[in-house]
Amino acid sequence: MEKLQYKLPSSPSAASGDAVLVGVTASGNCEVLVERGDLPACVIDVHTSAIGFAPIWQAVLADFSKRHAAGGLNIEIHDVGATPAVVSLRLDQALEVWEGRHV
Repeated sequence: MEKLQYKLPSSPSAASGDAVLVGVTASGNCEVLVERGDLPACVIDVHTSAIGFAPIWQAVLADFSKRHAAGGLNIEIHDVGATPAVVSLRLDQALEVWEGRHV
């Protein structure tokens, strides 16, 4: 299990509320937890079974923080071999739920 942490610049998130959990920890998938954080940056902790992919995680998460207002959020990802596309999908889904755009 590899643990990675990223602090990425992002526009401030206007939404607030209870923590949100989406996805599943199953083979080829991931689980994403979103909650309000204490820093202005978007802080993302990754726990992954796929060791040695830090540069790919950096690229996927940097793209996410540019596309979404995620500043001030803590995001925790539990990955079980998800592809970058699945990670992006789960992050987008988690932000939709956090912002109340998806029930």
